[in-house]
Amino acid sequence: MNKYKVDILSNKIPLITVPIKGAPTATALIVIKTGSKYEGRRTNGLSHFLEHMFFKGTTRRPNTLSLSSELDSLGGEYNAFTSKEFTGYWVKVAAPKIRAALDIVGDMLLNSLFDEAEIEREKGVIIEELNMYEDNPLMHVEDVFESCLYGDTPAGWETIGTKENIRRFRRQDFIRYFRSQYGARSAYVVLAGGIKEKDKRAAMQILANFPINDWHHKLAVKEKQSAPRIKVAVKKIDQVNLSLGVRACPIDHAEEFKIRLLAIILGGSMSSRLFINLRERNGLAYYVRTLTEFYSDSGYLTTQAGVPIVKAEAAIKIILAEYKRLTTELVSAAELRRAKDLLQGKSLLQLEATDNLANWYARQAILRKKIMTPAEFLRQIKKITAADLKDTAQKIFINRGLNLALIGRVQGKKFKRILKF
Repeated sequence: MNKYKVDILSNKIPLITVPIKGAPTATALIVIKTGSKYEGRRTNGLSHFLEHMFFKGTTRRPNTLSLSSELDSLGGEYNAFTSKEFTGYWVKVAAPKIRAALDIVGDMLLNSLFDEAEIEREKGVIIEELNMYEDNPLMHVEDVFESCLYGDTPAGWETIGTKENIRRFRRQDFIRYFRSQYGARSAYVVLAGGIKEKDKRAAMQILANFPINDWHHKLAVKEKQSAPRIKVAVKKIDQVNLSLGVRACPIDHAEEFKIRLLAIILGGSMSSRLFINLRERNGLAYYVRTLTEFYSDSGYLTTQAGVPIVKAEAAIKIILAEYKRLTTELVSAAELRRAKDLLQGKSLLQLEATDNLANWYARQAILRKKIMTPAEFLRQIKKITAADLKDTAQKIFINRGLNLALIGRVQGKKFKRILKF
């Protein structure tokens, strides 16, 4: 595994470099520690909308075309993303072009115009993006599930915001949020791949211009639940898309790695228990997957599937039975070894790409108390025993942590009687 180095600049921005000798590409990723959990009810969606506005022109590159054409001329890939706890901007290019990429991204984050006319035009774009998510149950079921978990709080709101908020935002809202949340107190930067010392110096020169901001923290998530919960988004579709899961733990918790491995065993591959049981043996679903999410102050494990309306109850019973089985039976040595090998192999394959490597180190820096290398992560996985997994399963697969999100032509009350272990 590649070694990394962290340099703390004069304005306290951490610059993380992960050089790969001989790598033909390099990625620059600037991550800001802000997202929809940092918003209020009237500002929900502003983090995501602001992300769009950084691509609309700067003082040096005054419009979208001038920005995008320069980025395209580098012959690489670039994009941005907004999550609940951080927002990122990245460019992946041939290694010799990384300094040019840094200059453009730095210009975007330091000198964007936030033009009022562009804001008004972009409202239509974002509303169509919101419509796209709502029209795609496979994507939208995650939002419904988190709303079920966290309710009417920033953690339970959708990152994209509401149509009402999107239409209401004005230029001053963006300026105020930008000055508060974007700056040296909330920025983390990663350079990964075929980078050289001169690339690092160029990054330092650009980052030194980031001002000290008045960054405000998010509200902490309060994990309160005494009984199973159900949330339904009624939609006229031919399937029921469901997400059935449990509350777990935050990142860096002692149970984190065991829960990750439980998810692999349950629905992380074509040989996983739920893929075989729901799809191969019973023909109930095309897609089946078990996922985990670990935030800084909360987390969950959930299984998602698209099933026939008339078979939704049967599918839920199968998922609950597999959850329950993990609390009563030890995972076999062969299955445990296969799950560990799969997790290791997937991690190694993903981290061959410099953009994935940059994203790994950015998430570590923002969410963990201490950066964990991929090698350290895999060592933690390797130590887990079947008894560890059974113990963790008994802690998380409990009635008061159960949550069920459904999208389709269904009523939630019909599933209340079966939603229990």
